[in-house]
Amino acid sequence: MEVPLSWQLAKLLVSIGVVLGLSVIAERVSTRVAGLLAGYPLGTAIALFFIGLEISPAFATQSAVHTLAGFTATLALSGGYLLCARRDGLPGVLAGTAGGFAAWLAVSLLLTQVEFTRLTGTLTTLVAIVVFLRLYRRVPETATGVRGGFSWAALGLRAVLAAAIIFLITGLAHVMPAAWAGVMAAFPVTMYPFLVILHLTHGAAPVATVIKHYPAGLGALLWYALCVSLTYDRLGLSLGTLIGFAVATAWLLAWTRLLAWRAARLARHSRPQA
Repeated sequence: MEVPLSWQLAKLLVSIGVVLGLSVIAERVSTRVAGLLAGYPLGTAIALFFIGLEISPAFATQSAVHTLAGFTATLALSGGYLLCARRDGLPGVLAGTAGGFAAWLAVSLLLTQVEFTRLTGTLTTLVAIVVFLRLYRRVPETATGVRGGFSWAALGLRAVLAAAIIFLITGLAHVMPAAWAGVMAAFPVTMYPFLVILHLTHGAAPVATVIKHYPAGLGALLWYALCVSLTYDRLGLSLGTLIGFAVATAWLLAWTRLLAWRAARLARHSRPQA
């Protein structure tokens, strides 16, 4: 099926806008918040929606089931990046990318050999989230510091990376089975370019902070993929996407409130007694 030019332009504009939004949040708000929002269903939503639009809602539904487990490979990518990207600048980005992609590919190869259901796919990623949260406990928190504005070079790099990844995923979905399409849809389409730009402009330390909080934000992605797997084939792409975003947003708001309550409780208990 030939993909209309208007769909291609839509993918390009949406991908660029999302990556730039994450970058602004990291610089103007905090890397912690950016890490949580990196787990929001942004890249996955773009990939699954256009897979459903270009191929069929039924194929996107099948893919979404494997996406649930595919987030485990995404966690492996972030862990590989964190482990290898110890240096600042381009050498750190290249080392982190190599380590992250190697980890992603290895885990993806394992995941595509399994016939996942909604339950087993979700449980697989939930276990991975717990494991990675424990592994990241001692990663230090680092803010970026505001530098103001974006260079044309940074804007261009964000655009190229985001567009290239989303076009690659949706293009390969036309020639690959639903299992691989689903795992690729879980690839951090918006997070990876964001990490690269953050690494190049601010160094490895704030990147580690974003990765540290990334597993906590994956709950929204899980809820989104689960909703898509239940709605795309029955209710259509538009309504299924809206329901998925509504449920993911509700979960993210509840999770944020829980974190704030926990932080306040810990602060009260840590105060010295009069």
